Amino acid sequence: LTLKFGDIGNLKGLVIRFLLTTSYYQLSVQNWFSLHRLQLLYNHSIQATFNATRIYAPASYSYHCEHVSSLQRYDALLIPSSANDLSKLWEVTFIDFQIQGFNIQEGHFAYAKDCASFFSPAILMGLVMSLILLLVLAYALQMLIHLKSLDRHYECKASPVYFPQMKDNDTGDEKEPLRSSGNESYELRSQQFCKIYI
Repeated sequence: LTLKFGDIGNLKGLVIRFLLTTSYYQLSVQNWFSLHRLQLLYNHSIQATFNATRIYAPASYSYHCEHVSSLQRYDALLIPSSANDLSKLWEVTFIDFQIQGFNIQEGHFAYAKDCASFFSPAILMGLVMSLILLLVLAYALQMLIHLKSLDRHYECKASPVYFPQMKDNDTGDEKEPLRSSGNESYELRSQQFCKIYI
């Protein structure tokens, strides 16, 4: 494919050539196309050549990427073909890049295979956080399973060790008046205490 800029100011005579190849892969049982090389021509002479990496899609699809560039900050999908030519002097960046070389119908792009990886940093961070939350949940469930339930059964027993024996005439009385100046008060004289079993 050839992209010509025509008579646009300083870009007059600049041509960008995309060299595409197609191959058949038995595993996917279909043809795939790939961008093999990109050439920059100025006044009919080749100025720079870049080898393309990871730019491919099924032949019936188009390829789309937010940035196709020779710069490292954009993941450098375009690599200078040789260290001796002028490619290192050029910085090429395509923004919102989409290409389709085969099976074009009605002049429209087919469904696009995007260059975004299934394991981007954001997706990996989400998976790690989900794993941490699952581990916390599993630990909490394990602690709940081994937690003993509270038995609300109260057993009352008499204990002569903690409560001294009362006189015979006071055993029937549950309470005894205390000495006070004005109000009538009572003291509990029961021998019983309660245990709660947990």
